[in-house]
Parts: sequence; structure tokens; C-alpha cells
Amino acid sequence: MKPVLLDCDPGIDDALAIALAAGSTDIDLVGITTVAGNVGLSLTTLNALALREFLQLGELPVHAGAGRALVRDQIHAAHVHGTSGLGDAVLPAPVLGATDGHAVDFIISTILDRPGEITLVAVGPLTNIALAVRREPRIVQAVKEMVVMGGSYTRGNSNPAAEFNILTDPEAAAIVFGAGWTVTQIGLDVTLTAQVNTALLEKMGALGRLSSLVVPAASFYGQVTTDGGPALHDACAVAYAISPGLMGFADARVEVETVGRFTTGMTVTDFRSDAPNARVATSFDVPGFWEVLLGAYGRLGERLG
Repeated sequence: MKPVLLDCDPGIDDALAIALAAGSTDIDLVGITTVAGNVGLSLTTLNALALREFLQLGELPVHAGAGRALVRDQIHAAHVHGTSGLGDAVLPAPVLGATDGHAVDFIISTILDRPGEITLVAVGPLTNIALAVRREPRIVQAVKEMVVMGGSYTRGNSNPAAEFNILTDPEAAAIVFGAGWTVTQIGLDVTLTAQVNTALLEKMGALGRLSSLVVPAASFYGQVTTDGGPALHDACAVAYAISPGLMGFADARVEVETVGRFTTGMTVTDFRSDAPNARVATSFDVPGFWEVLLGAYGRLGERLG
């Protein structure tokens, strides 16, 4: 099993991604770190803790991280994810609190304790990752793979140029893309093709107790029809960690715009560069994605009852 450390900001699609990791037989989720993003840090951490208990993940480490962007005022997306961050999904309040220690320290120690083993998957703003790189540059060489759900080479979602995770802390994203590792970037270009529809939602409704999480989460921030609905962005990054062959990639140089009047947060992507710093996802086996996700949810649903 592939050891995966998930940095996230739960968040509806983060919750669906955590459930996917919990149901997978191909990855070993070694910890969750939280960051302010979709909602504030107190809520993203509370949601991660509630998910840990609801999904029966035992004593999986959950570490709280950065509560604001590096240099900018924090922005949130409660208008998309609901005031709680989990839309209409209502989970029991967690009994256990966050694990002692800051997320940045946990990221560093986890990677350095297992050099060449850890796949770091970041599906929120990249503040924690940037702080970890700045504090301990050795993680750049010690990590197995740095996977980022964020950005786009074609369009944004928070504005015409920028995707939310990058826009929330573009300075952090610039540090991460410029750190010296090869970033595996999974952006809107592929994630927007993974849209839930009524047939898929019906299958999610037959998962027992798990359905009370995944159905409202998958359908909260957009109308679901026979043709499509909300895209499950963050789950795509976890699906890649489970089955890398689901996506096709092209090498590119990705620079993050931090000073543009209209383009701050844009991931400027040069596929012609002779100095690439990223593998950018350009194609996606969407039927294969749903097979992976529903298979994992099915196993998890049986376990939860």
C-alpha cells in the first residue's frame, strides 16, 4: 500500500476525498493535516476530526496547520461549501481533539522519517506545504511525490484566471511550485470532467450509513441532472494516488502569478519550456475514476454498516 499524507481544508469535496482514501485498499492514509481554506481553520479541523470518527479511522493523526495565508487576508468559500463547510451533511460531533503538534512539523517529520516513501497530496491552499518547505528544504528531495489539486492551464473558477486553492494563497503556491521538486498538478482542466449525475448519486444512496455523508456532499453545491452536476475536485487527486494510470500528463513550467491586477493566482503554464517543474494533468479516464471511487465507497459502506 502507498503511504499518503493528505493536506486539506474540509470542505465538501475534501470530505469525499477523505472517504475515498478511507475505503481504498491501495493507499495507506498516514495522516491528515488541515489548513484554512474553504472555511476557517477551526472548522476545517473540526470537520476533519468528525470525518475521522464517522469513517472509523481510529487514531489517525489529524494536525491543525496554518489559519491564514502567508501575506494576504484570508478568503473562504462558505458560499460554496455551507457555513459548516460540509454543506447539508451533518456528522456527530467528534469526541477526540486534534493530535498535538503543528501540521507543518508533522509534514516534515513524516516525510523525513520515511524518505522516498510518502506521497504528499495537497487539496487545499498550499500554506502548510510552503511553510514546511521553507522550514525544512530537505523534504523536497525526501518526498516520493508532491501532488497538488489546484490551478488550471485553461481557466479559473474563483475568477476567470485563478482556481480557488491557488488564489487563496498565491505566494504559498509560488513557493511550492518553485521548490525544486516536480509537482504533479491536477487542475480544473481534468477535475471539472468528473461530475456527479443522477445515476451516480443513486449508487451513492445505496451505501448505508456512508450515504448520509456522500450524497449531500456530492450534491450540495450544484444541481445534479442526468447529464452532470458538481465536480468532485479533491477526490480526483486521491484517485490519482490510488491509480496513477487514470490520468495523462504533460511536462510544463508552471509559474504562479502573485502581482497581476486581474490574474493573481493564475497558474501560468508553459508546455514548451525546457525547464519543467510540473507534470500537468491533461486527460482523465472519468469512467475509471467512478469505478475507483464507487468501489472504495462500497467497501467503506459495508464496513460502516
